[in-house]
Amino acid sequence: MTTPDHPHASDHPHASGHAPASGHAPASDRPHAPGRSPAHDPPHAADRPPSPASPAPTSLTRSPFESDTFTSATFVTVGRGPALALAAVWLVTRLGMLVLLASDSLGIGGVGQEVQLLYRYWYGQFADGTFPPADPTWQYPPGAGLVIMAPGLLTPWLGYAQAFVVLTLLADAAVTLGLALADRSRLTHGAWYWVCALPLLLHLPLARYDVQATALAVLALLALKGRSPAAHRLGGVLAGLGAMVKVWPALALIGTPRGRTTREAWTAAAVTAATLLAVLALFFSDSLGFLHRQGARGIQIESLGGTALALGRAAGLWPGTVEIRYGAYEYVGPYVSTLGHLFLLFTVAALLWLVLWRLRARRWTAATPLDAALAATLLLTVTSRVISPQYLIWLLGLAAVCLTSRRTVMRPVALLLLPAAALSSLAYPVLYADVVTGTPAGVAVLVLRNALLLAAAAVAARRLWTATVSPVRA
Repeated sequence: MTTPDHPHASDHPHASGHAPASGHAPASDRPHAPGRSPAHDPPHAADRPPSPASPAPTSLTRSPFESDTFTSATFVTVGRGPALALAAVWLVTRLGMLVLLASDSLGIGGVGQEVQLLYRYWYGQFADGTFPPADPTWQYPPGAGLVIMAPGLLTPWLGYAQAFVVLTLLADAAVTLGLALADRSRLTHGAWYWVCALPLLLHLPLARYDVQATALAVLALLALKGRSPAAHRLGGVLAGLGAMVKVWPALALIGTPRGRTTREAWTAAAVTAATLLAVLALFFSDSLGFLHRQGARGIQIESLGGTALALGRAAGLWPGTVEIRYGAYEYVGPYVSTLGHLFLLFTVAALLWLVLWRLRARRWTAATPLDAALAATLLLTVTSRVISPQYLIWLLGLAAVCLTSRRTVMRPVALLLLPAAALSSLAYPVLYADVVTGTPAGVAVLVLRNALLLAAAAVAARRLWTATVSPVRA
C-alpha cells in the first residue's frame, strides 16, 4: 500500500490436496548428519506424505547461477565465516549508517526529518487517543501506530528520534540473528546478504519504519520453515502483525504448502489481524481513516509509470509538472490519471497471476514459501504507482530469507537487487534534485534502477513457475 514519507514515506506499495508423489522435494535444508541415511530423517510437514524427491527442473539446474562455485565467488565469505565476523561487519556498517544519519547532509539531506518531524507529530496524535485526523500524509494501516508509539517507551532516557533509531537497530539485529540461526551448522548466505546489502541504502533504513515491518515478514518466513504446528501458527501471527503494520508482509503466506500448514498459518494471521484491529479501534478513534486516502494517489516520480512520464517530458512529448501531493513528489498533467488506472490494472493482473500460480503449483520444497514471497512482493512493487527507496528494504530482507535455503531459485534475483539498491540511494538522497527536475542524470538513474527491478520481477516469476509448475524434464 502507498504511504507518504518525507518525501518518501509512500509505501504503496494456500488446501489439502497432495501433489503426485514424484513431485515432492525434501522439506529440510539441513545436510544429513555423517553416517545417517536420509531415510532416518524426521518426517516432513504433516500435511505431506513421504515420497521420493524429484529432480529440480532442468532449466534451473543448468543455470550457472545455481552452481556452488558461482555462489561462493559471489558472496565471498558468506557461507562459513565465524559468527564473530558477521557481528563485526554488522557493527561497522551500522556505525557508518549512524554517522551518515547524524550529519544527514548527503545529497538533498533531510532524510532523518521524517522521524524528527512527521513521526514525532503522529506520536503526539496517538497520545491524544486518535489516529492523525484529516492528515493526507497518514496512509498507513492502523498497526503502524504501534511502531510510531513504541519509541515512547524509551523517551524517559532518549529523545523520540534517538529512541526510534535504537528500536530500528534492534529490529535489524533481530533479522540478522534470525537469518544466522536459520542453519545452526554454518552462517547462511542470507545473514551476510542482509548485513552487507542494507548499507547500500545508506542511512535511509534508520529513518523509516520499514526495517520493523521487514523484520516481521522475515521472522514469519523463518518460523514457517519449521515443521511443528506451533511454528506455523507463529509464522501466521507474525505475518498478521506485519499486515497490520504495512500490508505487504501478508505476502509471506502466499507460498505456504497446501493443507494443514496453510490452514494453521492463515487462520493465525487472520485472527491476529482482526484482534489487533479491534483493540486499536476500541482505544483510538479514526483507526481506518487511512483507507479513503489511498484512491486519490497519483503517479510518484520514482515509479515505473513515473519513469515513463519522465522520459516523455525529457523528449518534449509530455508537458506535465511535478508537485508534492500526499507527502510525495507526483507527476501532474495530461494522461496521469489514465496511467494510474493502467497500473492499477497491472496490479490486479499480478494478483491474478499469483492466484493462478497458487492453483497450478505442484511441487513444494522448503524454499518455495520463501521464493513465492519474494516473487509476489516484487510483482506488486513494480506494478505500484509508488516505488520509494525504502521498498528495497523489503526486497533485500526477503531475498536474504531465500538465501537461507540451498534449494532457492532466487539467487539471480538477489543479485539483481544489489545494484538496484545502490541506484536507489543515488536516486534518493544523492541525486534527488536531479530526479525531481528531470535532468539526464536523474532520469538515467531511475531508468536503470527500475529496469533492474522489472527484470528481477520477471526473473522471479519465471523461476518460481518453472520450479513449481512446469513439468520436470527427464
